[in-house]
Amino acid sequence: MAQVLEFRLPDLGEGLTEAEVVRWLVEVGDVVAVDQPVVEVETAKAMVEVPCPYGGVVTARFGKEGEELPVGAPLLTVAVGEASAGAPGGAGASGAAAGGGGGDSADSGGSGNVLVGYGTGAPPARRRRVRPVVGAGGTASGTSGTSGTGGTGKTGAAGGAGGARSAGVAGVAGVAGVAGAAEVVDGEVAAAAGRLAGGPVPVISPLVRRLARENGVDLRGLAGSGPEGLILRADVEDAVRAGTAPGRAAAEATPAPVVPSGAGGPVTAAAAGTRVPLKGVRGAVADKLSRSRREIPDATCWVDADATELLRARTAMNASGGPKVSLLALLARICTAALARHPELNSTVDTEAREIVRLERVHLGFAAQTDRGLVVPVVRDAHTRDADALTAEFARLTEAARAGTLTPGELTGGTFTLNNYGVFGVDGSTPIINHPEAAMLGVGRIVPKPWVHEGELAVRQVVQLSLTFDHRVCDGGTAGGFLRYVADCVEQPAVLLRTL
Repeated sequence: MAQVLEFRLPDLGEGLTEAEVVRWLVEVGDVVAVDQPVVEVETAKAMVEVPCPYGGVVTARFGKEGEELPVGAPLLTVAVGEASAGAPGGAGASGAAAGGGGGDSADSGGSGNVLVGYGTGAPPARRRRVRPVVGAGGTASGTSGTSGTGGTGKTGAAGGAGGARSAGVAGVAGVAGVAGAAEVVDGEVAAAAGRLAGGPVPVISPLVRRLARENGVDLRGLAGSGPEGLILRADVEDAVRAGTAPGRAAAEATPAPVVPSGAGGPVTAAAAGTRVPLKGVRGAVADKLSRSRREIPDATCWVDADATELLRARTAMNASGGPKVSLLALLARICTAALARHPELNSTVDTEAREIVRLERVHLGFAAQTDRGLVVPVVRDAHTRDADALTAEFARLTEAARAGTLTPGELTGGTFTLNNYGVFGVDGSTPIINHPEAAMLGVGRIVPKPWVHEGELAVRQVVQLSLTFDHRVCDGGTAGGFLRYVADCVEQPAVLLRTL
């Protein structure tokens, strides 16, 4: 007998709590193998393909493309066992153990592989209670194999006679008349029953409830566009944009307080302008930078440096043949040498233990601007790489960032960040530290300027370097020593020979 298993959006790591469905890779009725990617989602970190730990036939999908789902929300259901035994390579048998009656969840060993940072081991065994829902014919039906027409049929991969597949979010509402529907959590069944009986508000997603609460929208007055009248995020956003959200009319009818010119006060709806949700990469950046400002007492020092000799050294390296060495790679090599001299800046602060943790390895992050926003890929063990290896890794990570294929592991774990904002044509900046790191080196544009060189006025290639550091891990003397060493290496690259 087939067993229908539910696959939920897994925890993709690094505190991510939600993901947006970008593209479904399977349809209802498709046969999937163990660890086959079934959906492409976008998190605040990267775009990832999520593989399913079960093999069998897809019986339901949850969530439309463009919809945000919280971690733990259902993604899809898969029928495994005898009904999917015909799947190539025995997908059904390898996906989970068949059998188990009386509504108990199956003992599935999962694939055992690691998928995008999460494991696919078996979930803890527990008994789920499925509440019957009154169907159109007045008969109770659920997932026990009884059809909505009162007849009895076996549960199959695509449902028995008189049944139909549940699709999309309708996998919850369909329990009223679909034979062979997926196992459903008590809360979702209750929500479906409430919809059919005209009871509770037809909302499943906590994100939709939060959005409505923050914007003063009364969900009871909204007509949902989802299956069975389910209220989706788009419904709430449309109501907010139109200014016709139930529950807002009374507030908007009240005249806004008059604020004298130049004085502070509340922003009225008329002056609010276009609202752009802080979500995805932009939301993650906002959260991280805000946390950095709240927790880290930062300070910044800067210095102008003559980069003429560094540019000449790079030209000489690239004239010798082989792959071209990037300027960013040379700056990264200088950073790792400076961190070896001043390890205080390659550290983090454990606020709970009130300890400074000095890190032995340098995982160098670098800021990269992409169409999705600002991301910071990380070069692992940068202190062990030479200029050629650093150039290759920078190129690989930059291409992946632009394509949106960076993994969460490639975007986390940095210990120091190099920020080359000179590519935007600016000379200086006071960067915000990439929490929980302790420092960031900023590099401005390199431009010809008048400079006193060997006692005479000359035109030289000048760059401004700035270091923002966590004042808890060191004082200005250490930060100044670090920055001065970096500037000395830029002005006289031969200084690096001491550390090679």
